[in-house]
Amino acid sequence: MLWTQLTNRVSTPPHNLPHALLAAGMAGMGKRAFVWRLVAWLLCRNQSQYPLGACGHCESCQWLKSGTHPSLQVLPITSMPTSADQNNSDNSSESLGSTSKKKLADQKTAKAASKAAQTIKIDDIRALQPFIYQGGQGMRICVLDHAEQMTIAAANALLKTLEEPQAQVHLFLVSDMPAKLLPTIKSRVQQLPMQAIEPEVARNYVTHELGGVVNREAVSPLHIEQLLQLANGAPLAAVDLAKAVWYSKRALWLTTWQALRSGKRSSIAASTYWQNELSLLDFIKLTELMLVDIRRIGLGLQSKQQDIGLSVALEQYLPMDRALETLANQLQQTKRALEQNVQEKFAYDKLMQDLASL
Repeated sequence: MLWTQLTNRVSTPPHNLPHALLAAGMAGMGKRAFVWRLVAWLLCRNQSQYPLGACGHCESCQWLKSGTHPSLQVLPITSMPTSADQNNSDNSSESLGSTSKKKLADQKTAKAASKAAQTIKIDDIRALQPFIYQGGQGMRICVLDHAEQMTIAAANALLKTLEEPQAQVHLFLVSDMPAKLLPTIKSRVQQLPMQAIEPEVARNYVTHELGGVVNREAVSPLHIEQLLQLANGAPLAAVDLAKAVWYSKRALWLTTWQALRSGKRSSIAASTYWQNELSLLDFIKLTELMLVDIRRIGLGLQSKQQDIGLSVALEQYLPMDRALETLANQLQQTKRALEQNVQEKFAYDKLMQDLASL
């Protein structure tokens, strides 16, 4: 068990822990929760009495909870667990059917600001240097979340710190997209084996978190298995998927698509209806999920969604792979357009026209 391996290295001679660790892998695997649990334990004054996690009540733990621990630096600051704007799973969604236009605009602005806030710049890395090199201050920890968001200049500045490890200073890098990290960075950190979780552990976690009921509907073991398949085995992503309002509308999406194709419903009418059901970004998430499964069926693979009759619906008509790829590209273009403040209504209308042509 990874937790036991790391804590044993700290608890037993020679009491060493790698200078720099990288927790990387797809969103929803729980890597941030693991890193913060380990950070809290490393800083805890009572760690010897609490081998499975920080005590939660010592002075150090209280500092951590308040976001004022003197031995901890976090980049970007919005990744601090006590931040009011936490979003560690990257899979949460919200129904905006009754949301006002002003709130939609505010959310777009907030999303753009959040994305910018995740960028780690060279000045951020330089600001860490006094903390790292102060010496004689006991254990010091730096957490760099969304490490792939470092600018080239910031990554090069970080290399010096990685190449000149300081006693009792530990760096934790967290990344959802490690392929974007500079090879020189990855070669100087020890990667934590967090790319996969044992299926039974994942099932137990999802079962416990969902509590057997989501949106007033019972969640069976088959549903949990399907959620994990759709989330590529990531348990936190599976939980978020189950709770996402758009996930419960997959059968309705299929009905809408069939009605559009057959001409039983106009694209404008469908657009008007869905605008009251989901935000456009949520509808795009829903559509992307459906396209992936439709493509699987086209390749002769089994549908991952066994609860909405997708395979049966496609027996009468199966879109060509080229058409699916074209629509997938259009979805990406629509997301980029929304970042440029394109009116959501017009984008929704266009998307329904594209869906009718699939």
